[in-house]
Amino acid sequence: MRLSTFPPYIQKFSMLKKYFISFLGALTAFWVSLMLLFIIGIVMVAGSVVASLGVSQGAVEVKDHSVLVLTLDDVIQERSTTPDFFQVINGEKGGIALDKIIKALAAAKEDKRIEGLFLDCAGSSAGVATRQEIAEALAGFRSSGKWVVAYADSYTQGEYYLASGADHLFLNPAGMVDLHGFGGAVTFYKGLLDKAGVEMQVFKVGTYKSAVEPYILTSMSEPSRMQTRIYLDALWNNTVNAIAANRGIAAGEINQFADSLYTLAWNPKEFVAHKYVDELRYRHEVIDFMKEQTGRKKDDDLRSVSLKDYLATAAIPHEKSDKNKIAVYYAAGDITENGRDGIASERVVPDILDIAEDDDISGLVLRVNSGGGSAFASEQIWEALEVLKQNGKKFYVSMGDAAASGGYYISCGADKIYADSTTLTGSIGIFGMIPCAKGLLEDKLGLNFDYVTTNANSAFPSLVKEVTPFQRAQMQANISRGYELFTSRCAEGRGISQDSIKAIGEGRVWAGVDALKIGLVDELGNLTDAVEGMASELGFMKYQVIDYPNPKKDFMAILAELDSQMKLRALKEELGPVYPVYDHMKKIASLDPVQARAALPVIE
Repeated sequence: MRLSTFPPYIQKFSMLKKYFISFLGALTAFWVSLMLLFIIGIVMVAGSVVASLGVSQGAVEVKDHSVLVLTLDDVIQERSTTPDFFQVINGEKGGIALDKIIKALAAAKEDKRIEGLFLDCAGSSAGVATRQEIAEALAGFRSSGKWVVAYADSYTQGEYYLASGADHLFLNPAGMVDLHGFGGAVTFYKGLLDKAGVEMQVFKVGTYKSAVEPYILTSMSEPSRMQTRIYLDALWNNTVNAIAANRGIAAGEINQFADSLYTLAWNPKEFVAHKYVDELRYRHEVIDFMKEQTGRKKDDDLRSVSLKDYLATAAIPHEKSDKNKIAVYYAAGDITENGRDGIASERVVPDILDIAEDDDISGLVLRVNSGGGSAFASEQIWEALEVLKQNGKKFYVSMGDAAASGGYYISCGADKIYADSTTLTGSIGIFGMIPCAKGLLEDKLGLNFDYVTTNANSAFPSLVKEVTPFQRAQMQANISRGYELFTSRCAEGRGISQDSIKAIGEGRVWAGVDALKIGLVDELGNLTDAVEGMASELGFMKYQVIDYPNPKKDFMAILAELDSQMKLRALKEELGPVYPVYDHMKKIASLDPVQARAALPVIE
């Protein structure tokens, strides 16, 4: 049975979702009229925004003995995106992109004009696997004989992991090195929902399927706590072992450092004495050091080039090298049926089918960074990828920070799956939630509802009626069928029995290093490894990599985005501290009836 054969009540549920969203959205209805006053202004500034996004400054000349500057001072995104309206107006530059970092380092590795790299650690945010891939790219850069200089006023834990592999590691004389271990917080909403008069009626398969727990519990279940501790330990051990190898410090000593909060207690000179950094220097002294490294005099300017400027002129490997083509499709974010953001099946499926029909493309590497989402949308994407394989195309997957639940669903049919050792994957499980807002709508707000029906379940599902035992059983049967389908897809794709998949399923999340041991992935490696592996299998010595989907947006898309951003900003200002609650409730109401989604805490 396919998920596309959902029973009629699912269609009815989508209508109720719209009603619930409309009810919540009524809080901001008056902004509609206000936005009419802004629309003229939006149209007037849209042109300037489009121009801002499209203007390319003149190419910067990269001279001999130059230093490439990689500044880590923002969120490191999976892929470069267009700055939003408010970033453009405020002169902000937007986030840093992993794909750009990897391409720049690969090009600079072979560029004789680039003598070294300055890793400027200024406070960035990224997933654990994202940092791992940057660390591997930095190691690749150094393998060509070029040096890396790292500096920070104070090192965050994630940035110190990257900096630890540098040839020269400097710290500000008044700075510190932060190592404290990994931890992730999960927010539980049950207490809030109880006060609001909303009950989440949950149906699931999977002992470890913890995505529903925040709505029915006030703390983590023991299975959820156990699996989280196991994969956090795996990720932390990877970080500790890398730092230990890079700095020549025993792993046990690093853990003692983290447990003792020496970050706060030590005089900065202690970081040098214990080999965590090489020297204490102020920023201008580090600049002078790099001048010496590149043969410049102290009074000369350092020949440096930013990552963005360098990419404008760099020769990116495999970008325009040959007619042999490999497609890389970036699938990042929530899996949904439609929408402008994330992995929307209505956009992704046609793209994949187009690639399947393109005779010039020999294979597809699907870059997945997702905790999942709609089970129905995941099935549609899975099927499109099967068509791609039937058309004779090679299909590989490269997993980023996460490829869990629906993210694994769309990956499981690949000819080969690559994951970083710190990727979070698996979470093979299904759940559904139907909110019952009777306590809110009737008891608190005084709304009353009456029904006239022709059949016993004509009013199912209802926002103001609890599900009956019969309805619960039928809904659970539907979720169980979805789980059977999910596990059968995984079994078929991985070439193992469905019972074996179920034994490692149950919604459990695995770190990439453990996923390799149990057969959920084929190799530990990054996106570059996946592309090179496919090229090798195809027999390509030279090839061209083409990125999908096209990140550029047309005028109407930008205009729609401007309107959405201005409404959102106005809504946040109006609701103030209540906005996060409103936003989360809206997301709950908009969820598809059957979800393949993992609850992955932010790891810090």
